[in-house]
Amino acid sequence: MKQPVDYSHEVHRHDSPVVRWLFLAAGFLCVALAVAGLFLPVLPTTPFLLAAAACFARASERFYNWLLNHRVFGPTVVEWRRHRAIPYRTKLFAIALMVLTLSASTIFFVRSPHAQAGLAVLGLLLAVWMWRIPSRDRPR
Repeated sequence: MKQPVDYSHEVHRHDSPVVRWLFLAAGFLCVALAVAGLFLPVLPTTPFLLAAAACFARASERFYNWLLNHRVFGPTVVEWRRHRAIPYRTKLFAIALMVLTLSASTIFFVRSPHAQAGLAVLGLLLAVWMWRIPSRDRPR
């Protein structure tokens, strides 16, 4: 088992307890949306995780450390915070899942040709945007 890293030095807690509670609530909402994004088309996971990390960094060392040491979510957040990059496998998985869910939505649920075209364009734009984000571990 991997030894947890202490990221407490990156936390700058807000002075107000009320604001810290608001940041905590927003952080957990972002984590919930990130988890939902694993299963719902067009709902991104990574931006919500990054927002959660930003919220936890202003509210709680404990939850910030929990998120950055999480075996599923942590590596993506750490990679972004350190290098402004997304792991290559994460990027490929996100694009593949997006193609799969948008294709299924377009084929089985959307009847209007205009809406189908709109979803296809949106999916293409999101895939191109995601592909352009750097990956340090990308095979050459």
